[in-house]
Amino acid sequence: MFRPLIATAVLLLSCLWNAGAQEKQIQPYFTTEEMPDLIKSLPAPPVKGSPAFKYDVQQYKWGKARRKDAARAEMARRDAVWSYEALLDELSVPFGLTISESATPEIWKLVTTSLATTDQMRVAPKAYYHRTRPFVYFKEKPFLEDDAEFSGEGSYPSGHTMRSWTAAQVLAEINPGAADAIYARAWQCGESRVISGAHWQSDVDVTRLGASIGYARLQTSPAFRTQMALAQEEFRRLAAPGQGGREHFVRISDVIPDVILEIRYYSTHNFVGERIDGYLAPTAMLTRQAADSLKVVSDELKAKGYRLKIYDAYRPQCAVDHFVRWAADVADTTMKRYFYPNVDKSRLFELEYIMSRSGHTRGSTVDLTLFDMDAGQDVDMGYAFDWFGEESHPDYRGITEEQYANRMILRDAMLGHGFKPLDSEWWHFTLKNEPFPDTYFNFPIF
Repeated sequence: MFRPLIATAVLLLSCLWNAGAQEKQIQPYFTTEEMPDLIKSLPAPPVKGSPAFKYDVQQYKWGKARRKDAARAEMARRDAVWSYEALLDELSVPFGLTISESATPEIWKLVTTSLATTDQMRVAPKAYYHRTRPFVYFKEKPFLEDDAEFSGEGSYPSGHTMRSWTAAQVLAEINPGAADAIYARAWQCGESRVISGAHWQSDVDVTRLGASIGYARLQTSPAFRTQMALAQEEFRRLAAPGQGGREHFVRISDVIPDVILEIRYYSTHNFVGERIDGYLAPTAMLTRQAADSLKVVSDELKAKGYRLKIYDAYRPQCAVDHFVRWAADVADTTMKRYFYPNVDKSRLFELEYIMSRSGHTRGSTVDLTLFDMDAGQDVDMGYAFDWFGEESHPDYRGITEEQYANRMILRDAMLGHGFKPLDSEWWHFTLKNEPFPDTYFNFPIF
């Protein structure tokens, strides 16, 4: 009954594979007929007028609203690119290693062969149900130009979600220590398809289940298990000390429950003007030793009517690399007026505002300020966090006496409990006896 549909679908899939060099033909672990039939194992799409369909419509509207977040919209654009390279480039950040055919050949082979195998599962149900895509249903122009070519293709299930969730399961088995961050990013990949309007929420939800069904089938392949062992060995060999280490870190909010978090590099309000690589959540992490010392600082200042506000703490190396790439692009001065109006961007390296290594990456450095609980606002420090200039030096006297005194309140408390300052930034402090003085970590913040 389904043979004509499958034949047509396989032809479509073949065309997609030939669309780019990275989609070259790969020998899958199982044939289409050997994989579970998603038409039989998954429910049909919601029918118009049903509560489930009404939820789909509600989520479509939610997705359109999310496009107003420039950083989230940009992520949706990246997640729409139909290539193994693009997907694995995104998942490399939470995974902790750059995944490529040349750098990690065994991991690359395992993931791409797994994707080629599970890719087959979505084709027949797409053709069978031929569900209209949301932007077509509402007669709207697709948010992303890349999605226009799929306007005549069924939306149920989601191919992009099938790939991202399958890849996440593979990578989480290779590096279980990073599983939570890997799945969090893969979840966003599926969410991106709702934000772009290319898929209904139910398309994405059912695809994650379909990908899990497919992954269970992969586990029965001797070739898959052999390649998994090779990939895990490659990871153990290549993973630098900085790729692990999460067990030595804590979230500051778990140690100081009333801390205020304003994580600038998760937002677009920073000197780059976009969310920075490696910041998967608006949270702050430190080594246990640094967090415990900061708790003592917080207790002392709380007795004086202040709470701590954190701008940044542990910073993964991939974020520092992002800063370096931005600094090298001297034409990008989007945020110059707000953070470095008096500094020529071409001199950022020379003046050491941007460097290839940061103390933050060792996990015991924190950028912070004070919040006045009685006044209900930040304490006035004269110049803002991340201001490039001598005005940010802790001992700069070109500010009011009150502003200078405020800086000293923070400085004295931090120095009194084991932290050392940075001469060029009033907000920057590092634990004197930091536990990892020579390790630069690179796991993402989640």
